[in-house]
Amino acid sequence: MITVLPIDTPGLGDRTYLAHDGVVALVVDPQRDYDRVLGLARAAGVRITHVFESHIHNDYVTGGYELAREVGAQYLLNADDPVSFERVGVRDGDVVEVGDRMRVRVLLTPGHTHTHLSFALSEGGEPFAAFTGGSLLHGSTGRPDLLGPDHTDALAHAQWHSVRRLAGELPDATVVYPTHGFGSFCSATRSKAITGTIGQEKLSNPALTRELDSYVEELLAGLDAYPAYYVHMAPANSAGPSRTDLSLPAEADPAELRRRIA
Repeated sequence: MITVLPIDTPGLGDRTYLAHDGVVALVVDPQRDYDRVLGLARAAGVRITHVFESHIHNDYVTGGYELAREVGAQYLLNADDPVSFERVGVRDGDVVEVGDRMRVRVLLTPGHTHTHLSFALSEGGEPFAAFTGGSLLHGSTGRPDLLGPDHTDALAHAQWHSVRRLAGELPDATVVYPTHGFGSFCSATRSKAITGTIGQEKLSNPALTRELDSYVEELLAGLDAYPAYYVHMAPANSAGPSRTDLSLPAEADPAELRRRIA
């Protein structure tokens, strides 16, 4: 039996996922503090062999690059992502074997970014989980404006088509595991939903209940501001983030606080 374990980062409204078969594990979109992922893998008694990145993130510095290096896992990104480090490039339609039982099909789902990928996880040939990153979210979709106004309209249209593709190619029972949502500024609209399947999204998700023009008009009208630091994240992720100090910060007593303030 394959188990999917989410790791929440409430401050960003994001989720990382670890999926394992009891022996080996894959990770999707790990946060910078990837020691949480390592702890989860140790508790489950599994070895991480693959780290998947759905897109070059705009809201945080990824932990995927360093996690893969630390555990000797394959680091998989879209082959067309302009990065300056070694990784395993994947493209639409590729199937990645993870251990003896897990199979991951790569689906190109542009909209949040031009090169955004989703990953359909199967056991025995039938998809049962979809890691949708910033594409299909619970009751929403990823915002299309983070690459700038010159790209926003085209990405909004692409997002609609990508979500329709996921809904058309995956069984209704497929569980949707997005990275964004949950209060993230990378979500185009706010939604209180925290779980869902393809079938449930067909009933309520704007990309699946609105026609293209109506969806795009509503999406663009609802976009609000996002944090200014976003502009620095994609370049940092494309360059290959440097090693981070994951040790707990030292506790500062009142005297030390007074010294630092002075």
